[in-house]
Amino acid sequence: MIQLTNVDRVYPLKGGPFYALRGISLGIEEGDFVSIMGPSGSGKSTLLNILGLHDSAWSGEYRFGTTNVHGLNQKQRLELQKKNIGFVFQSYHLLDDLTVYENLEIPLSYRDVPKAERQTIVCDALDRFHIVAKKDLFPSQLSGGQQQLVAVARALVAQPRLILADEPTGNLHSDQGREIMELFRQLNRKDGVTIVQVTHSEANAAYGNRVLRLADGLLLR
Repeated sequence: MIQLTNVDRVYPLKGGPFYALRGISLGIEEGDFVSIMGPSGSGKSTLLNILGLHDSAWSGEYRFGTTNVHGLNQKQRLELQKKNIGFVFQSYHLLDDLTVYENLEIPLSYRDVPKAERQTIVCDALDRFHIVAKKDLFPSQLSGGQQQLVAVARALVAQPRLILADEPTGNLHSDQGREIMELFRQLNRKDGVTIVQVTHSEANAAYGNRVLRLADGLLLR
C-alpha cells in the first residue's frame, strides 16, 4: 500500500538545517497494523504527517498504492487523502459546536456523498459503535472515552483504506485506552483496515503486528 524511499524532512534553522527525518525507507502492506515508537523528538509525528499527506515539504519518494505522491500537486494530494485516509488524534479533534451525528456526517459531506446516503451511513456507524443514544449530544457532554469512540467512528465512516492514529489513548484512563486498542485490533483483523499508530506505550504497540522504532530522525533496524 505504502512505499517510502529515502525520505528526508529538513527544517531550515538559523544554526543550520535540522533533519527531523533522514533517509527513511519503509513499506506498509495492505492489512498491516504498524506501531511507530521512539523518544520525543525522534520524528514519529513528522513521519505520520507525511504519511497522512499533511506535510509536503519533504524530499524523496512516496508511493500510495499505484500513485506517486511525490509527483502530485497540493490539490491532488488533498483528494488522495480524502478518499483513502482517516485520522484519530490524541485530543479527539471533534468539532465542539456540532453534535455526534453532525461530526460523523462531516467527512461524508467533504466527499460529496448525497444527503440521503449520508444519513444511512451515519446511522449504520452510530449503531455499529453503540453510540445511537449519543447522536444528539455535543462533545462537551461526553466522557473522554466516548469522545475518542466518536473520533474512531468518524475516521472510519467513509471507509478509508488507511487509519493513522497519533497517541490515540494518550488522554484516556487505562480501561478506556484498552477499549480503544481492542477496537483497533478488531478493525484490523476482522475488517482488514490498515492502521499505523504512533505511541509511547509498549502495551499499545504490542497490538500491532510489527513495530518501527525511530531515533534522531533515523529508522532503526
